[in-house]
Order: sequence, then C-alpha cells, then structure tokens
Amino acid sequence: MITCAKAAEAAMPDQISRRYFLAMTAGALAASTLSLPATANEVPTLLDHILLGCNDLDHGIDFVEKHTGVRAAFGGIHPGRGTRNALLSLGERRYLEIIAPDPQQSNAPDIYKLKGLDEPRLVTWAAHPGNILDLADRLAKDGIAAEGPTPGSRKRPDGKLLQWQTLNLKDNASGLLPFFIEWSADSSHPSSDAPRGCQLSSFDALTPDPLSLSRTANLVLRLDLSILKGDPAQLRATFAGPKGNLTVISWPPYDF
Repeated sequence: MITCAKAAEAAMPDQISRRYFLAMTAGALAASTLSLPATANEVPTLLDHILLGCNDLDHGIDFVEKHTGVRAAFGGIHPGRGTRNALLSLGERRYLEIIAPDPQQSNAPDIYKLKGLDEPRLVTWAAHPGNILDLADRLAKDGIAAEGPTPGSRKRPDGKLLQWQTLNLKDNASGLLPFFIEWSADSSHPSSDAPRGCQLSSFDALTPDPLSLSRTANLVLRLDLSILKGDPAQLRATFAGPKGNLTVISWPPYDF
C-alpha cells in the first residue's frame, strides 16, 4: 500500500465509532450489549465526494493512475474559483475529485492552498444531506453557524451544465467536517459517467479529541463518520484499484 505521509504510518489511534459513542454518552445500554468499536474500513453513508488537491492537474491524474491503475477524466473548470478538476467514480453516487489550479485563472484566489502542495493531499470532502434547505434550517435551530445554501455550476467538456447548491459550516473542525452539497435534479451525478475501477475502502478523521468530534459529526450532523484518536487532526482515505491501494491524508490540517 502506498502511503502519502510517514506521519500516517506512525499513528496507531484508537477508534471511536458512531455506535460506540452513542452508547457511551447515552449510558442506557448494559456493558454486555455494547458493540465493539467499528473497524477502520467504514465509509460515511452520506459521503458524496472527496477532493484530492495538487499543484498540477496532470501530475495529480498521473499520481492516482500510477498507484491504482485507473486514470481520471478531465471534468472542467470552476470559473472565478481558480481551479479545474478531473474525476473518477468510487461507486454509486460517490467519486474522487482531483483538483488543481487552473492556469487560465492565475489571478484567482488560491482557496485550497493548492499551489504550495509538494504532493497530492486531501483538502476537504462533501456530504449529501438530502434537502439542503432542510439541513440549513435544522442547523440554525441547533445553533450551528453555516453559510449558504450557495448555488454553483460547472460546464462539462461535452458542454452540459452541472448545477448544485452547497452549505459550508463556519466551524469545520480544522477541515475534518465536510461541506454539504445537493445536486440539481436535472444534473447527472458526476459518478455516473466518470471512469470506474476504484473503490473507497476506508475514510476516517483523526483528532486529539474524538469524543468532541463525534458529538458534532455523528450526533448533530448525522454523518456516521469513522473517527480515530490521533495528533495532528487530519483526514485519511484509502482507495482500492486494480493495480493496488493508495492511502492519502490531509497535511497540514486545513481550515477553510
């Protein structure tokens, strides 16, 4: 297995699963009925896509293909955001987005600090909550600050327009928590026609305070996120392809 950082290899964290956390905090289950902490191969049920950042899109595409055997296809550009991407499917309604600076938008802000990356890193992830307006209302009632929903769009290479709405948490736990996305009903999900052959075998968050993150991620946001104890805080994902496995992390911690 190829690992993007030695720090990930050194970490041997204890996992706090959603069910385990609920049992501990509720205090309603007898010790004999408690489930053991889940294994590290859980994937959040609401995960929509993962963003793998790099300073050059061709390099990012080559990097993923070298380790997994699957070559991502060019997806398009993000006007005004200074980025362009390439995509590969991770199964039904789930995909990997390789994102890099767009050379034609050199004056745009470097939102994800991509230009300074010396190797591909996870930069953030997206979850699909269903109706994003309902989520915004629920977060407001729970006192969780968020921005949006905000409309977004991108033209595919074939000219078709993809449209969506996003909701961003003002406190995303140093990049461990996702932004939320709802795709327009008339837009095909990017996973439906992106190159296939890869699967997401594990996705988790490492944090020095797993109980606090579990409370927000799994009790409030209902993400069912696999959470590990580790320092520093970072995301970690493993992709399985016909050529092998690729593990990547976010480093240093991001906070957008």
